[in-house]
Amino acid sequence: MIKSILVAVDGSEYTDSVMKYALQMAKRFGARLRIVTVIDVRIFEWSVYLGVDGFAPVLPSSVYLDESRQLLQEKADNVLKKCEEIAQKEGVSYTAEKVEGSPVEILSNRAAIVDLVLLGAHGEFAKWGRSKLMGATVEAISRECIKPLFISQKDYREFKKILVPYDGSLNSNRALPYAGYFASQFGAGVTVFTVDNNLEMAKNVASEGTNYLSSYEVDLDLEIRRGNAEEEIINFSEEGGFDLIVMGAYGHSRIREAILGSTTEHVMRHANIPLLLVK
Repeated sequence: MIKSILVAVDGSEYTDSVMKYALQMAKRFGARLRIVTVIDVRIFEWSVYLGVDGFAPVLPSSVYLDESRQLLQEKADNVLKKCEEIAQKEGVSYTAEKVEGSPVEILSNRAAIVDLVLLGAHGEFAKWGRSKLMGATVEAISRECIKPLFISQKDYREFKKILVPYDGSLNSNRALPYAGYFASQFGAGVTVFTVDNNLEMAKNVASEGTNYLSSYEVDLDLEIRRGNAEEEIINFSEEGGFDLIVMGAYGHSRIREAILGSTTEHVMRHANIPLLLVK
């Protein structure tokens, strides 16, 4: 099911956990890693506000630009070298490359040739950002990427308990095979979680999820709650001590999301554990 994994690394404090998850998945799934680090060319796009008349470009010296680019190249080389050494030590199959360009465009395009994309919840500037805000690159990729997206938190944790929010939508249903696959490969238990103020309807929806997952040889549980879905998902994931959330991504129309907000974005921004998004 998963035989090729795109692993995005940038040398941030999230890179270690990203590589740990990638190595464990490579071993469990018998998958090949495609490790890539992107030199973000946007860092060279300079502008400064001069007043009400508009913006004017600032042109740094060619020496400064050359030195900056060289530093980024060296950093990318060091990041890849470290990741390659780890992959070699662990005996997993891999390729490694550095690319210049837009991270969102490059990673989204390369997703076409893999089964899963894996990256950190924040990039190298995370320590200067607000802890509850998802990295802009990650959020954009979650919209553009056509393949399942695994978002790692800073700390690695073994998969022992997997939470599957299920509402019966198409993307929610598409997430079930991945939940079953991860659980069976890692020996983890699975809890199907449904939120609906109509308990009878919630039971029917949740039973659909558990009936599907019953085909996998995993410990299976079910939980139903009333309330706001995105808030209850976060609350229950923390209360239950889960290690991974597997859920369908962006299951509603853009219009509804614009008015009511997106459950996917809320969970992305507030979850303290890894998240696997499936479309």
